Amino acid sequence: MKRVTARRGRVALSTAAVVCVITAVLPGAAWAGPADGTGGAGADAAGVERVSVAADGTQANDDSAQVSITPAGDRITFSSYANNLTPGNTGRNDRVFVRDLATGQNQQFGGPAMAPPMLSSDGQVLAYLAPRFDHMALYQNHLSLGWSSSYTCSLNSCEASMGASERHQAFSVSFRYPEQNQRVEVRRPDTGELQTVDIIHNTASIRPSLSGDGTRLAYQDGGEQDILLWDWADNNVTYPIEGPDRAAELVQLSDDGNKIVYLSGADTYVHDIASGTDLQVPGVKGVSIDPTGRYLLHTPSGTTGPAPLTLRDLQTGTDETVTDRPATAGIDSVSAGGRQVVFRSTAEDLVPDDTNGKADIFLRTLR
Repeated sequence: MKRVTARRGRVALSTAAVVCVITAVLPGAAWAGPADGTGGAGADAAGVERVSVAADGTQANDDSAQVSITPAGDRITFSSYANNLTPGNTGRNDRVFVRDLATGQNQQFGGPAMAPPMLSSDGQVLAYLAPRFDHMALYQNHLSLGWSSSYTCSLNSCEASMGASERHQAFSVSFRYPEQNQRVEVRRPDTGELQTVDIIHNTASIRPSLSGDGTRLAYQDGGEQDILLWDWADNNVTYPIEGPDRAAELVQLSDDGNKIVYLSGADTYVHDIASGTDLQVPGVKGVSIDPTGRYLLHTPSGTTGPAPLTLRDLQTGTDETVTDRPATAGIDSVSAGGRQVVFRSTAEDLVPDDTNGKADIFLRTLR
């Protein structure tokens, strides 16, 4: 496979690139909060807290998954089949939840989410992908102001990434067979309009990852195994950032827009955009990077399922164990400064009185 380090040409702005429309569709949210204002799920001596619980600490009666945390570490979102996390929920459908970690309040939204739900970097907007008739849509809800909307982003499927707010978004848009091309779209940080920045000539996952301010987008050409970077400063796409001869898989762009984490072979690499250099982290599989680009969450290389999680300080090279039990985590699972990590586990000995026999969401506070 031939790769050449180059810049792809500018893509002219055009209203034809806009494929998302706004409609008010989200159902009303259900709230639950403890009367005493506590979180309802005390942390143990190791700083681990179970957060997929009702406001009064009642255990979830079904499995939870797909968790992420805001940079400030004040809210998390996850999906769950449990029907006892908020009042009045009698079904057993997959729902999206937002938990306020300071108060222990749970807010429930619709579903099912077709990808992990996302919170904007400012913690104010929940977004998740779900079917809308025969389309795929990004459903959004402002947690403080209460407005809701949806953006129909594809006739078949799409992937999405959120920055600081509803004005900072990116999409990969694909269409029904036999169409083999995908559009990579970014919402312009100045006008809010969608702009097509690239066309990918295959249907492999693109995994868009947007900086908080919406000025940089990392994504992959999954078919060519290349990592690409769009920069608002010159409106160009640089590729491949890993060099011409290395196959790579994107993990995440840090929220500050300065570091790109990718996998290649048995190692993880952290690409510094300013210097163009790569830090190799051998023998580990990178899972997430904190918003500042300093702390890398990783598991052992070769793992494809639950495994212990470790947080590495990339400045000092030191590791901290998040959990030594089998666990899973995804992007946006580390708060700024590596203070907190959220993850999913079926282990029953992480906190006292875990007797529900379900996969739960946990929060580890490290500092």
